[in-house]
Formats: sequence, structure tokens, C-alpha cells
Amino acid sequence: MAVDTSKFRFLHTMIRVRDLDKSIDFYSRFLGMKLLRRTDFPAGKFTLAFLGYGDEETHTVVELTHNWEQEEDYDIGTGFGHLAIATPDIYGACEAMEKEGVKIPRPPGPMKNGTRIIAFIEDPDGYKIELVERD
Repeated sequence: MAVDTSKFRFLHTMIRVRDLDKSIDFYSRFLGMKLLRRTDFPAGKFTLAFLGYGDEETHTVVELTHNWEQEEDYDIGTGFGHLAIATPDIYGACEAMEKEGVKIPRPPGPMKNGTRIIAFIEDPDGYKIELVERD
């Protein structure tokens, strides 16, 4: 390839959300991410919020896009898979989240045909988040 990709870096994943404050609370409270920046775009009638575990210069983050006039839930579609988050205590994390009403469609346990412990939770909009037990 003619383009040097050695300095390319994955920046963020964007998902559209209906209730921005509810989503920021979910990613902050249940997954420990920090709100890095939030910007309103009145002319376009949307807001962008970026959350992550570190600054955007060195970490990949999640971009939440809130379209102000969106009245119906988004269709997540069949192409999107999931976000993945590492946690050192997947059982404890899922137990605490379940008490708070977080949906856990796949409780913690060994992945199919493997030994790694995983679980799946859902954010307020139904996006799947895989939790992977790692130190």
C-alpha cells in the first residue's frame, strides 16, 4: 500500500443514544468511564459526548451522539456487535450492576468453547457490552 499506516490509531466508536444524560450516567457509574468532553451543536441539533478511561490522545473512547429531535428508539441493526470492557472481577461487577437494574442477557461464565470468563450487559439503548475478566 502506498500510504504509511504505522502512525494510524483507533480513536473512538460512535453510537447514537436517545437520552444522553442517562447514557452518560450508565457509562460513568457502571463502567467507570469519565466524561472527557461534551459539545452541543445547535445548528445541527445534536450533542456529542466522549467518554473513556484516559485522555483521547492515548486511549480509545466512546462517542455518544444525541440527535435532539430523535423521538423513536434507534434500530441497532444486525451489523453492530458489541463494545468490550476488561474487568478484574466480572462476577462482582455483574452482581452490583444487576442490583441497579442493568440488563445482563448473558451472565458471567466461560465463553463457548473456551475458558475466558465473559458476560454481556446492555446500556440504556440496548447496545451490548461484553465484559471480559482480566487482571
